[in-house]
Amino acid sequence: FYNMDLYGSSERFDIFPDKPHGQGDGSQKDFREESARSSKKTQSTQEAGYDLGKEVEELAKMYGLDEDREKELELLEGHLGTVEGKRPPSRTGRAGSQGSLYNASKSISPAQSQSITQQGFLCEAPQDEDQNKSGAEDEAQRHAWSREVLSSCGVSEERSSQAVSEEEEAADVFCSTCKIPIRAFDKLFGQHKDHEVVQLDRAVESEKEEIHKNMCKLEEQIAQTENFASHLEEIFITVEENFGRQERNFEVHYNDAVQVLAQKYEEQVEALGEEKRKKLEALYGQLVSCGEHLDTCKELTDATQELYLEKDKADFIKKCVSNGMVLSIRHYFPYNYRLEEFLKKEVDLELSVLPDFEERVIDFSEVEQRMNSLNTIPAPCAPVINPQAPNAATGTSLRVCWGLFSDDTVECYQLCYKPVSNERCSEEEQAEHMLKVKETYCTITNLLPNTQYEFWVSALNASGISPPSERAVYVTAPSPPTIKTKKIRSCENAALVCWESRDINPVDSYTVELSKLTDEENGDIITESIIGIPNCEALIHLQPTQGYRISVRALNLGGSSERSEPVLIHTTGTYFCLNEDTAHPLLAILDDGFTIACDELENPDCDLPVYDNSFTRCIGILGSLIPFPGKHYWEVEVEEDTEYRVGVAFENTPRHGYLGANNSSWCMRHIITPSRHKYEFLHNGMTPDIRITIPPRRIGILLDYENCKLSFFNADIAQHLYTFNSYFQHFVHPCFALETPGILRIHNRIAVP
Repeated sequence: FYNMDLYGSSERFDIFPDKPHGQGDGSQKDFREESARSSKKTQSTQEAGYDLGKEVEELAKMYGLDEDREKELELLEGHLGTVEGKRPPSRTGRAGSQGSLYNASKSISPAQSQSITQQGFLCEAPQDEDQNKSGAEDEAQRHAWSREVLSSCGVSEERSSQAVSEEEEAADVFCSTCKIPIRAFDKLFGQHKDHEVVQLDRAVESEKEEIHKNMCKLEEQIAQTENFASHLEEIFITVEENFGRQERNFEVHYNDAVQVLAQKYEEQVEALGEEKRKKLEALYGQLVSCGEHLDTCKELTDATQELYLEKDKADFIKKCVSNGMVLSIRHYFPYNYRLEEFLKKEVDLELSVLPDFEERVIDFSEVEQRMNSLNTIPAPCAPVINPQAPNAATGTSLRVCWGLFSDDTVECYQLCYKPVSNERCSEEEQAEHMLKVKETYCTITNLLPNTQYEFWVSALNASGISPPSERAVYVTAPSPPTIKTKKIRSCENAALVCWESRDINPVDSYTVELSKLTDEENGDIITESIIGIPNCEALIHLQPTQGYRISVRALNLGGSSERSEPVLIHTTGTYFCLNEDTAHPLLAILDDGFTIACDELENPDCDLPVYDNSFTRCIGILGSLIPFPGKHYWEVEVEEDTEYRVGVAFENTPRHGYLGANNSSWCMRHIITPSRHKYEFLHNGMTPDIRITIPPRRIGILLDYENCKLSFFNADIAQHLYTFNSYFQHFVHPCFALETPGILRIHNRIAVP
């Protein structure tokens, strides 16, 4: 890539030479100019009388035509064999010049070639007229032959170019080996016969997908580069902060060391000054004493000299007496006595103090201690905490990882965490916790399930602590769900499993795991998993007449919970439970969950507490919804003297009415009259006149959603009793009711007879 400034500079013409608008026009123009120069040169040679052959040879050498003459002749012989016979014979005398002329005429336009040839023959006319005439005839024949050859070559070239363009346009498959589009003909019979080919549309789609993948990879690389740049920026800021902190640390230690040294200096200077003062005082005392002594000596010397120069002997003798007379004549001879007394005194001629001072050494231990406490290792940069990895958590533990993007020296890490603020959590649960670890990972335990925690980490060394990392939110895995056993429904080819979450916070999804019960050894092996279930129920397709152990896991970003307590499901017939919240207050459900009983009916409209969804008038109950298309069969065991109602009903059937008395329920009713057992088949209060001679003890009920039928049978004798033909707009519930004290036993998981 060149600098764009060169496009506007004078150097552009050296680096990027101008291109002509058309290469053919430019070359033709240059050739015309060259031809004009050649014509002029030929005319000048004609005027000067030069040989034309020499000029033609020069032209041939100028355009490199003489070198390609043999190749051109071979090419022409190969393509135009018929024309070869028409070629005029060449003369030996002018073979070279005429061949060169033929080559020149092939490159030069025919008009120019003819003009040059004519000029050449005119130049030779005065020399040999007869030879010129024969040469003119041969030349005319050669020109005609040359034009025919050129036209034939042009046609062949045009045909070949058209053929090539047709081949390119006809390409309809893509060669995977050569990576080029080709014709199907080439795959069958051409050079691509053994290559692998695909359709062009498929190749285009494949290339588009490859480009899309590469674009996605490029976007990922861009995102990674941007993240790395942001990390570099954070490290840059941290380095600046550490530099400022270290600079302040150096300054504090330097000031402390200078202060200690200044204090030591002042103490030593003060002690040295005190020693100097004492020495000077002692020396000054000695100097004063010596001065006094010298004054006394001088005075005695003068007095003695005067005495010694005394000429009067009598006076001299009087003044100089013996030692015995000293006491008597002391007053008369004070000088002599004083001299004797002075000489008796001893003069101290030794220095009281030495002029040298004691060598004083400053104690640098404190300064060295301060200097040793100054650590040149900088405080570490802020660590980078990693986002939570999938499946890196359990219900009570989390694994947190982090790293450093620098070569800082780190002694340990300080990991802090706390739960994300939640109004339901107490202050003790929301308290911050701190751990010190040596590694760049840590597993935290004793956490709450399905709870979000904030984590941040700092690095420590001898110089200090780094800034904290950015806070990352981790979440623990959920608690195992609880399957609602009483709300499980199944049929021969499906099951509806319901569960509830034990966590306060919502989870991302659920996974249902199935294991087929074949024998005791592999009963716990998971044979199928259904993932990504958003709600707390799942409709599972199963195989008929099989036993399954089903468990549920809850999932979130942290991972998967433990398995729930498994439940056993058998796909033999239809299975449902009784909804206790729909039961009338006088109706009791026994321990097996499939037997209903009523002890007394004195006051059906009793004042006992009822649920919002329970029956208030009819002493009845609904079973679980049967949400599976197809056929469903169950049986009800009754007593002969019990009045009852059995059938099906919609979810919205009125709770304050009787089953079968509305258009949302279909029932078989049994009542006892003084004359007989009466059986009614009720829907919207209407009943047909049907007499049953044998009272059924076991009533079979067949619900067929697809054929819109509800049939009742005497299961003991396989007798059909009645069939409702009705379109069920919604799925229905089995319904049961007692009109006299008695018991009804429901049997499900029965195959359709």
